[in-house]
Amino acid sequence: MTRTRSQPAEEPSKREWFSDLIGRTRFVVLIAVIAVLLVAFSLFLQGTLLALTTIYETWRETFERGITSQSSTLAVEFLEVVGTMLKAVVFYLIGVGLYSLFITPLNLTSALGVESLSDLEQKVISVVIVILGVTFLEHFIRWEEPLETLYFAGALALAGGALVFFQQVHKGSGGDLQQPEAKIRARRELFEHDTEQRHIAEQEVARAERATKAKAEGRVSAEEGAE
Repeated sequence: MTRTRSQPAEEPSKREWFSDLIGRTRFVVLIAVIAVLLVAFSLFLQGTLLALTTIYETWRETFERGITSQSSTLAVEFLEVVGTMLKAVVFYLIGVGLYSLFITPLNLTSALGVESLSDLEQKVISVVIVILGVTFLEHFIRWEEPLETLYFAGALALAGGALVFFQQVHKGSGGDLQQPEAKIRARRELFEHDTEQRHIAEQEVARAERATKAKAEGRVSAEEGAE
């Protein structure tokens, strides 16, 4: 009985080698992730220092001049703290979102509902709309120039309306893995078991495949397919 000689494993072609190299370039996103997170941490720190300074100055003035010395500017100063923190949240969401999408999936982003770039856009736009509202509230409380405040309100209304319209148009176009049970499991692993990296179960992949096929055939909408 003749024995067949085992064939040597085929060497990867140049195309496969180049594809692997292109895929590895995703780690360049780490540069953007580190830069954005540094900006977020800086804003969080600045917001904390601003809050501590505002609290100290407020109580010092209260003890020296009495509670009646406080004016509407106090609310504006605290709203500035809120605005700074919200800006930090925007950069933080972008940083962790990019890391989870390009480097390693995280339970944090899954718990927040960030499964794709579209989901990340939706979250960032939501926070930006809140920032616009807080910014207008600061100008409204000051009420220094009513006409300028009116113009400012109109500009913010146009910008906010455009963002809301964009959200409605792209609503439901997120990732196929955006499932309620997946979010609950990610939150449990993150907050109860302190597990940062996310594990994608086989049933989630199977459900995503069925949802993608159903959406491609037009049997369900994009929003229904994500559930």
